Amino acid sequence: MTKQFEDQSLASRFVGSMKDVPASQWDALVAKDYPFLRHAFLQSLEESACVARDTGWLPCHYLLFAGNRLIAAAPGYLKYHSYGEYVFDWAWADAYHQHGMEYYPKLLTAIPFTPCAGPRLLMLEEHQNDAGKREHIYLHYKKACIDYCSARGVSSWHVLFPEGFEDAAQEGALVRRSGTQFHWYNRDYEGFDDFLARMSANKRKSIRKERRKLSEAGIVVKCVAGDEVDAHQLACFHTCYQSTYLKRGQSAYLNQEFFQLIFERMPESLLLMLAYKGERIIAAALFFKGATHLYGRYWGCLEEFKALHFELCYYQGIEYCIEHGLLHFDAGAQGEHKIARGFEPIETCSYHWVAHEGFRHAIKAFVDQEKTQIQYYMKQASNCLPYKK
Repeated sequence: MTKQFEDQSLASRFVGSMKDVPASQWDALVAKDYPFLRHAFLQSLEESACVARDTGWLPCHYLLFAGNRLIAAAPGYLKYHSYGEYVFDWAWADAYHQHGMEYYPKLLTAIPFTPCAGPRLLMLEEHQNDAGKREHIYLHYKKACIDYCSARGVSSWHVLFPEGFEDAAQEGALVRRSGTQFHWYNRDYEGFDDFLARMSANKRKSIRKERRKLSEAGIVVKCVAGDEVDAHQLACFHTCYQSTYLKRGQSAYLNQEFFQLIFERMPESLLLMLAYKGERIIAAALFFKGATHLYGRYWGCLEEFKALHFELCYYQGIEYCIEHGLLHFDAGAQGEHKIARGFEPIETCSYHWVAHEGFRHAIKAFVDQEKTQIQYYMKQASNCLPYKK
């Protein structure tokens, strides 16, 4: 680390809205291949009131300045529940409650409703590429978040699905928790048939049968780029998306205003798969994309057909990746049914700081035991992959 950078006056600040940060300054920090940290995405969540105190997500974004220059930032929220996170700590909250203590609010560094691994602390490229500066900024960030919690009596701080967070996690203050997802990787496939050719005969036959039955039912899938989606298609998508929650007697996390805003502000990052039966849209799936990654995010259907979900959310995404040279397809959290369709188990992680010493040790023991179970599970899942040995 240069002496000049070490001596600079670095100042941390927490702000309550993305509107408090000029989009040009925030986006100057954003990794270009990760759409969920763009100012447009995060501000759309707030403007549509999907993220607000009333929904249990109070924005609390971190900013780091060197003089008047914004050099690093991270999305943050004070959470009043644990919905929409996909790293499950309900048992921790129950344990606090049983001991007469408050677990909520907690401080969360995450992308709301988005369990996609990626950067969490953003910084200018000149600092990201300098190991000494990068480590110094991460440690400054960690101290600021822990101080914030300590000063306000906040129980804990949680960082979900981060990449490159090791610089902040050193010295043992944060507990690392492992998880599992299933992702697809492009092994230089020349087409979907080439992808299937790498599988065992039974698995290959099963996938072809699933796809053929949908075709025989008269279902046609159209792939529509974000800037070509019309108002009718967007409205149909939202109806389909809502239906997924209504079937379970729940309300959807995201509203139509949010989707309208992101299609207006970042259409180049969006891709809509629509399933038609005749002239009627019966199912839809929304994808985000970067330079090398495809992210499957939201889906829903108005009519039930066997394997329709697999076609719209998995097979169409795989075909798109192969055709456009994308290397990595993250089709969403959970789902063991992905294994038979070529999605490989990968380890995800989260980091946790807990103020209460007793609970900190108990949680550390829990995640250590959990990690052993997850490693065994991933090994077993890998043995079930459909590819030829």
